[in-house]
Amino acid sequence: MNPPRLLLAAPHSGAGKTTAALALLLRFREMGLRVRPFKVGPDYIDPTHLERAAGLRPYNLDGFFLDEAGLLGLFAHGMRGADLALIEGVMGLFDGKDPLGEVGSAAQVARLLKAPVVLVVDAQGMAGSIAPLALGFARHHPEVRVVGVVANRVGSERHAEILKEALAPFGLPLLGWLPKDPALELPERHLGLVLAGEVEPPLEALGQAGWWDLEALLRLAQGAPPLPEAPPFLPERRPPRVRVAYAWDRAFRFYYPEALELLEALGAELLPFSPLEDEALPEAEALLLGGGYPELFAERLSENRAMREAIRRFPGPILAECGGYMYLSRGLWVEGAFFPMVGLAPGEARMAERPVLGYREVEALRDSPVAQRGERLKGHEFHYARLSPSPSPAWRRVGGEEVEGFTDGRVLASFLHLYLPAKPLAAKRLLDLAGHPPL
Repeated sequence: MNPPRLLLAAPHSGAGKTTAALALLLRFREMGLRVRPFKVGPDYIDPTHLERAAGLRPYNLDGFFLDEAGLLGLFAHGMRGADLALIEGVMGLFDGKDPLGEVGSAAQVARLLKAPVVLVVDAQGMAGSIAPLALGFARHHPEVRVVGVVANRVGSERHAEILKEALAPFGLPLLGWLPKDPALELPERHLGLVLAGEVEPPLEALGQAGWWDLEALLRLAQGAPPLPEAPPFLPERRPPRVRVAYAWDRAFRFYYPEALELLEALGAELLPFSPLEDEALPEAEALLLGGGYPELFAERLSENRAMREAIRRFPGPILAECGGYMYLSRGLWVEGAFFPMVGLAPGEARMAERPVLGYREVEALRDSPVAQRGERLKGHEFHYARLSPSPSPAWRRVGGEEVEGFTDGRVLASFLHLYLPAKPLAAKRLLDLAGHPPL
């Protein structure tokens, strides 16, 4: 297995990785290449923009969720039918779960995939200083190969030429640059970028802006060393045996595509529905309420009483994550106003000023639709909402005393975004429970 591949990383968050990735995806696509985008880390938002530019579904690559074999397997799975992989990093190149960036970082993915790294630098107000900055990253880790630089927010063609001349003596080519231009910026809000679909990324402007050495980039991608063979990422596909309805609209959008594909491989027929627009659920035996932005649509969600009642009467297993947990609670407070929600989970959700975020390994405190008591699963949290302590918490964080979520055995509601491919038995348990509910 030796697909051409590049990983775009940066010294820090906000340098312009997503902007550069979109521009480069568009240029490669114009050349007739099928480029599979990937995103390092637990991110639901940036991939929506990558998909718009590439025309292909992105996958998440995360070294905390998956071991080396799992990561290689997912990469091989995603590369079927693709000519080239473009991987967008997360935060700074060596930022991850631990201080050295050994786990959950873009550097870890670059090491495991032996991917050449292109460093995206915010060059605003910078000239010769770009060289020691880039050189430090290039020499920091012997197994992380930084092969060149892309400069973002460049002031002029002359500025770009100065940056190129500063890098040249150190063997780090300037492989592309994008100008400082508000028309190229992607709008943000409290969880990161605004989702593609709610706002259109400036693809036309990005496809024409700046300059890229596409021949050199392709040469570097094609020079990546071979990878070991990887086991299949998904089990052999089974015929559909369980119908799973999942919330899919502007309020609920956060699902890992590989997790949905895992459910399908295990025998799920996935049926989307909208808690915003629909008045009835599809005929299904299990229900997924993913994360999203219920706080932005609280009034409309509350006004759709027919859907709230349909979910309240739903007899099968329910898995609700983050925004889905807020929707399943008694209600949601937004700017001093209270909006009743489904009411299957105790407590009321309130927005806070500071986020809760980070990787989580948790132990099940009670049996639930995805775990038996004592089992461990992996996931992550990223939310501003808080919920009152539950009388029946679902999880205890491994290595700590913090408890979180709610379960009664049939319903599991939690701020935790589970990564089901890390433990396929959890997905199988959900479908088994849906197909053979207890008497």
